[in-house]
Amino acid sequence: MGGVRELRGRIKSVGNIKQITRAMEMVATTKLRRFQDRAVGSRPYTEEITSLMGHLVAVLGEEVEQRPLFRAGEGEGTLVLLVNSDRGLCGAYNTNVFRALEAWMPSAKRPVRFVCYGRKGFQYLNKAGYEVEHYFTEPPLEQIDYRGAARVARFLVEDFLGGRCAQVRLLYTAFHSMVRYVPTWVDFLPVRAATLVGESAAPAGDVILEPSAERIFEALVPLYLETRVYNALVEALTSEYASRRVSMKNATDAARDMQKALKSQYNRRRQEGITKELLDIVGGAEALR
Repeated sequence: MGGVRELRGRIKSVGNIKQITRAMEMVATTKLRRFQDRAVGSRPYTEEITSLMGHLVAVLGEEVEQRPLFRAGEGEGTLVLLVNSDRGLCGAYNTNVFRALEAWMPSAKRPVRFVCYGRKGFQYLNKAGYEVEHYFTEPPLEQIDYRGAARVARFLVEDFLGGRCAQVRLLYTAFHSMVRYVPTWVDFLPVRAATLVGESAAPAGDVILEPSAERIFEALVPLYLETRVYNALVEALTSEYASRRVSMKNATDAARDMQKALKSQYNRRRQEGITKELLDIVGGAEALR
């Protein structure tokens, strides 16, 4: 009956694992709803500020192209903000981002430096031998707010204006739905005026601006950049928990199937043992006659 005892222990172990993965799935689902609300809630503001930026660019015309944030930086190479998770157990979430990074690297403007948000990305870059300019740890990604995103945006802008790079790009996971989240590259700096005009919903000249368009534009550009970083961080966080929820659900289902198979095997072994004992008893009774 040693095999039966072993199977009983395995059934218990798989059951414990199933309870853990089920609990992690429920936690991920709860957090996902909260982060999804933040991600979806930030989109209208992002769209409106982008539309207003496009309108102002159309009003100001070619003058915008001469502003420092709208032309290539004085430095060389590319600065990349890489957004990953602080923890694992989220399926292929981190791996997909790393694949997108490696696919882009051969065509990158050299040298390439990195700014990280997320421990997994920081560990990957160090192991791969890439130069990490800064690793953001405060606040943790799960606690990110607009103020934290604004600090990240200011760091990127200062590096760009300081002549240390020619462009700044963001690599994060865009959240599309509960089952679709795609690693996405975004050109952050320099800001492309033509793209903003194309995204503007309002035609130039249909709004009276007070104070002047120049003053509004100068005040709006930092908010626009901060909003883009905040939206990227929140969408990446939402994608992480969506991936973790699916991963934990798959693990729970696999544990349930394994437990069912082990119980079936356990019942067969136990029945075999009972049958063998009955045969021994019958055989002993026949020998005594």
